Amino acid sequence: MPENMLEAAKSMLPMIRANLSQIDSECQLPADLAEAMAEKGLFGLYVPEVLGGPELDPITAFPVVEAISRVDGSAGWCCFNGTALTSAVGRITVEAAKELFGDPPSVRASGSARSGGTATVTPGGYILSGRWNYLSGVDHAKCLVLNCDLVDDNGPVLAVDGSPATRVAVVPLEASTVHLVWNTMGMRGTASNDASFSGLFVPDSHTYDRMAPAIHDNPLYNPQTSLLLSWSLAAANALGMARGAMDVFMELAGVGTTQSTKSLRERPTVQTTVGECEAIIGAGRSYVLDSVGSMWESQVAKSPDLMDKAIHARLAIAHAIRRSVDVVDKLFYIAGTGAIHESNKLERFFRDLHVSGQHISGLDSNYELSGQALLGAAPDTSIPA
Repeated sequence: MPENMLEAAKSMLPMIRANLSQIDSECQLPADLAEAMAEKGLFGLYVPEVLGGPELDPITAFPVVEAISRVDGSAGWCCFNGTALTSAVGRITVEAAKELFGDPPSVRASGSARSGGTATVTPGGYILSGRWNYLSGVDHAKCLVLNCDLVDDNGPVLAVDGSPATRVAVVPLEASTVHLVWNTMGMRGTASNDASFSGLFVPDSHTYDRMAPAIHDNPLYNPQTSLLLSWSLAAANALGMARGAMDVFMELAGVGTTQSTKSLRERPTVQTTVGECEAIIGAGRSYVLDSVGSMWESQVAKSPDLMDKAIHARLAIAHAIRRSVDVVDKLFYIAGTGAIHESNKLERFFRDLHVSGQHISGLDSNYELSGQALLGAAPDTSIPA
């Protein structure tokens, strides 16, 4: 299956293009599009083979997300985010996964790493209550993967280091109340709505500790780097959109503007900007693939330098996302008034990249955390990690 996933993604591009207006207007992927993508495994690139998934390594998964994002940021985001969330099945048993996703399992998930509620210890499991937000792809998910504050009869449970303990619960979507609150300037099709639960019993086998060893023996599920392996696909999403913006700009560049019959491509400032943007995209992509690839090699080899490699992977991911936003800004500006029309789709990439760039994987805090590590300075625990 792995060698076919990029072709599977490419086969979906005509259908995605045909649904661009509907994706925006409905604030979710149309049901038939989501179903077709799910059937091809495009929402679960990291799902273990034993559960019918592709179990791709991050470098092989990267161009799959990138190709979809080049046509639509929301569809690409759902591919990235769905993959990140469905990798959670590597942390629970095959039996538990089949209880949650069916047999044979159709592994589709949404969720949040932010705690939106509590998991109260009870015999045999936990009682889940709360409301979680930014649940991308909740419209086509079967289960939610939710980080919870751990509570017992004495109140909040503390970890060994004294910090509040958490527990991740995998719960059926049908047990939740979904709140339709996703109304944004961009990435509308991600359907990143809220969901709430009240007093839901979750058996212990449907939960896991984020830092505990994975059930499945694959470095893909290493808790030390699982976050960065998912974020590498956020970089693929951003770079794919930046490339998509270049595609539509190149079409626009051959047309005269309302101010002049001279085409954009004949103007030195436009030529300079296009050359610069091409260099930015290529450099950002190479940095991510090199650093994440190096981290992956260390994971596979179980090398002691793994976390040193992770510092550079984090930098590369944030850099690629931030520079992708720069690319669309530059292209939007030099396109002039032509850029503001929905008909040329450049404004769509502008909106989507400015929303995706707000994700934690692309924030400047990643530079600060990485800089602290490189300098050997004490980490600032107030910075979101």
